[in-house]
Order: sequence, then structure tokens, then C-alpha cells
Amino acid sequence: MNPHIRDEIVTRLADYPRAVEVGIGNRPDVADELAATGVAVTATDIRPRTVPEGVEFRLDDVTDPVVDVYESADVIYAQNLPPELHRPALSVAEECDSVFVFTTLGGDQPSIPVRRETIPGETLFWARE
Repeated sequence: MNPHIRDEIVTRLADYPRAVEVGIGNRPDVADELAATGVAVTATDIRPRTVPEGVEFRLDDVTDPVVDVYESADVIYAQNLPPELHRPALSVAEECDSVFVFTTLGGDQPSIPVRRETIPGETLFWARE
């Protein structure tokens, strides 16, 4: 990940004490930096993933979530979230009363109502604030 984009995202999320990343895949940069700032970070994915020290990993599918993974999160975030996961992730955020912000895959548009925030090299989509 571009370090400037990572830093912009981390700056916006670092004030939330507890964060959950949906679908970390092979992109642990944001989770790693958030944990380094003192944020308690849990990363999820549908496949086992290696995460940086200081980041908890939980196997989970946001389309059929284990709610206790998310319930203490102040913010739920995702990078490169495909449109078919926008609504399920928002539903989890609503159920857990969490902020929800994400980026999309290149040209994909959000499939849910959002506030757009342009940062250098990326757009953040705030679906729940």
C-alpha cells in the first residue's frame, strides 16, 4: 500500500480506541500502524491470515458474522471492499453501533449511502459516523 494513503487512513482512524478491519487479506499496513498508535485492532477474513504483532485475528465472514467479533468496535473499516459486502458490513456496524468507513476496488461505487472524503490517492466512504 502507498504509505501516504496508509497514513491518511490511519490519521482518520487513530482516535477510535477499538477498530475491526473487515477482510484484511494480504494488506496489514493500516492495521499494523493503527496498533502502533495504541488502537486495539482486530482483523477479520474468511481465510486464515497472518497479521502483525499487536493485531488480533478472527476468522469471520461479514455476510454471516459472529457479532461478538465486532460488538466492542468503535469503528469498523475495510479496504478495497467489493460492493456485495457494503450492505452486510453496514448491517454489522449498525447492529454494533459502530462507525463504518471503507474504500472500494478501483472504479467500484458504493452500493449504500455514504459521505465521500477525498484523500490523496484514494476516496474514503463514510457510511456510518
